[in-house]
Amino acid sequence: MCGIAGFHASPLHPESYRDIAGAMLAQIEHRGPDEAGCFLDDRTAMGTVRLSIIDLASGSQPVGSPDGRYWLCYNGELYNYRELRAELAGRGVSFRTESDTEVVLMAWAHWGRSCLERFNGAFAFALKDTVTGELHLARDRFGKRPLYVARHGDAWLFASEMKAFLAYPGFEFAFDGEHLASTFATWTPLPAQSGYRGVEQLPMGEYLTVRGTETERGRWAALDLTGGEPPATEDEAVDLVRADLEAAVDLRLRSDVEVGVYASGGLDSSILAHLTKERAGLPPRTFSIQFEDAEFDETAEQEELTKHLGTHHSTVRVSDSDVVETFPEAVRHAEVPVFRTAFVPMYLLAQHVRSEGVKVVLSGEGADEAFLGYGIFKDARLLSSWHELDEATRMRRMAQLYPYLRHFSGEDGHRRMLGLYRQFTEETMPGLFSHQMRFQNGRFAVRLLKDAGDPFAAVRRLVAEEPGYAELSAVQKAQWLEFRTLLSGYLLATQGERMALAHGVENRCPFLDPAVVRRAASVNGRFGDPYDEKYLLKRAYGDVLPERIVRKGKFPYRAPDSAAFVRSRPDYRDLLADPGTLGDIGVLDERFVRRFTDRVFDSPPERIGTKENQAFVLLASTVWLHHWYVRGNARRDTPLAVPLYVVDRRSSALPA
Repeated sequence: MCGIAGFHASPLHPESYRDIAGAMLAQIEHRGPDEAGCFLDDRTAMGTVRLSIIDLASGSQPVGSPDGRYWLCYNGELYNYRELRAELAGRGVSFRTESDTEVVLMAWAHWGRSCLERFNGAFAFALKDTVTGELHLARDRFGKRPLYVARHGDAWLFASEMKAFLAYPGFEFAFDGEHLASTFATWTPLPAQSGYRGVEQLPMGEYLTVRGTETERGRWAALDLTGGEPPATEDEAVDLVRADLEAAVDLRLRSDVEVGVYASGGLDSSILAHLTKERAGLPPRTFSIQFEDAEFDETAEQEELTKHLGTHHSTVRVSDSDVVETFPEAVRHAEVPVFRTAFVPMYLLAQHVRSEGVKVVLSGEGADEAFLGYGIFKDARLLSSWHELDEATRMRRMAQLYPYLRHFSGEDGHRRMLGLYRQFTEETMPGLFSHQMRFQNGRFAVRLLKDAGDPFAAVRRLVAEEPGYAELSAVQKAQWLEFRTLLSGYLLATQGERMALAHGVENRCPFLDPAVVRRAASVNGRFGDPYDEKYLLKRAYGDVLPERIVRKGKFPYRAPDSAAFVRSRPDYRDLLADPGTLGDIGVLDERFVRRFTDRVFDSPPERIGTKENQAFVLLASTVWLHHWYVRGNARRDTPLAVPLYVVDRRSSALPA
């Protein structure tokens, strides 16, 4: 795992390239504290900070092809690198290292861009073709690893994290009002959004080639949720799911350092802990979060799992004050507005994991999206069939939706929710039927902004421009939206990758193996009760995991939101409503922000609902992003802690 940063077609003199590239890498050194290297020529400067995991001795970057034509700066892991290496070797390709990075490079040299379709991995990279002068940027199919691109005058800037841009001369951040409105409304930046003017994120499964003054963009991996021919029987489906998950875990256990497991106490991470023990032949080290607030705590399930598997387990106990005190620094690493505080405990957990000497962990992200684990999928199923059901069936289904939410509990709660659900049985937002109810919360958060325009215009364009989207079922559309929005924009990014790499920890997600996602698409809804989420996963592993975990049902990972700030840091009231800060930010509705802040701090925490909690965290994170990025305080002026290895192909560096 690594971080990359660089620039191309800059009008700056090449003599300055080394210093600028080194300064950009210094901003993201936390991603790869083991080594640093860069490639320079008269048009391009690009570099890598490396977290050494595979081929510790000889896997340094940048890496060049034997003929010197291609140079690669790579962030990520190619899990099937051994298979691709063998295939390339069979075609006469020679290798100098044992690293997956060199396999990526030689695959491109041999197959060109079509090599991307062969990759099973989590990656983002920059590749310079010194013959054509082209710069190629690419990102993995599920958006596991980040890659941002910015235009600054004639120059192209790119980096794993936007904070690297602060080291490029003259670059400044400014909020993009349209991006913020969309993010507040839909809970997350959309695939190409960054939150800032002139900065974009390369979307999942896409590439960008800069060729002179022209660019070429395209998608190399589409999200296919239609699935193939389903297994004939439930037993066959269970066997196939097991086989695909075992293979996915095997690939992600490939490492020259120890691999641990995040064990939340839920079904997905428990499956991974079991498979890691089974495939590696010994219990893994497991790590989890415990909360002082019992509403969010899963300690009992964690202890039962780790005792059952015999793992070496350690935890981080998180209080309200921990969340609030760590919030600013966690936001600095998140880089984008955030709608809940659950990413902060993950920051603390990754810090603990690294202090225990572990660099790699398996994590359960992607399981709910692939195997329909979220309540929103049951919502879509219920709402799409609403008019075909009698009242008793609606009530029965309602009881299966969100048993962990207090306002959904009991018959009275179910009847109250029936009234809410009736409002969303018709599609009023084209293409977004499954998410209409969710987006109601976003409508409230958008009121924080001075001029929100149409905050749903971007997400409507996203689905309208997607080939084949209109033909998907209501549940598949919900699934597509989760993959393309909340998963890639928040769960994999803010809550997962950014928090882990803040401490030089790489997380790997077996449930996002392409074969596992394809298998899930072929079996979802075909066996068992579709309102019993992840039915086949429970069938597949119910006999090897504690019954309490299997029968528990979905309990989403959450953390205290506005209540934590009210209880432990009442001075945030003044911070969030400070007239000078709000005026400087410019995009917020100062009057509404002050009224809203007073309401949150003057109300008992239990009276603050979900939409207010989300709006509060979005507001707080935006205020800190203004401090870190718009005002430029995220820039670190300390040099790299490790020597910078330089491949210098500038004209001035060549012999006369």
